[in-house]
Amino acid sequence: MSRVSSATWALTRGRNEVEDFAEFVRTAMPGLLRYGHALTGNPHDGADLVQTVLEKTGARWSSVARRTGDPLAYVRRAMANAHVSRWRRIRRENLVADIPETPAARERYAFEDEPLWDALRALPARQRAVVVLRFYEGLSEAEIAHTLGVTAGTVKSQASKAMTTLRGRLAAFAEGRAM
Repeated sequence: MSRVSSATWALTRGRNEVEDFAEFVRTAMPGLLRYGHALTGNPHDGADLVQTVLEKTGARWSSVARRTGDPLAYVRRAMANAHVSRWRRIRRENLVADIPETPAARERYAFEDEPLWDALRALPARQRAVVVLRFYEGLSEAEIAHTLGVTAGTVKSQASKAMTTLRGRLAAFAEGRAM
């Protein structure tokens, strides 16, 4: 997986903000889609998350590019925050007057029943973000800390907890027990 440096997106003289943002999106989109997929657990919700965050970022692009110094880290952090906010909103119980007769049909995804994806989806949002950034995106602990706005120690502890949980769940699966 190739990583793109933040310097790629610095505003340059002679380019307007729209062209600069379009270049950023073209360059960063594959990695952002992978990150969104891993955060949300499926590619469609991941793409929606990326689109939502890029829409908000694009409206403020000149400020983001000028003030943050690392627009990619800014967008990743915005994605993590947006995902947690969405998760908090939708996890609330919705009471209905009538119980549906049949459950709604749901599209199945290629990795939906994979033990690793199941275990990854079950992690808390911050642990999942750390694992995705470390092992899917290949970022260092310092880069992850900067992206998520936490200390390097927090990154290490979250990664350690996540790996312990993942090992336990995958060992349980290997032994034939339910996760």
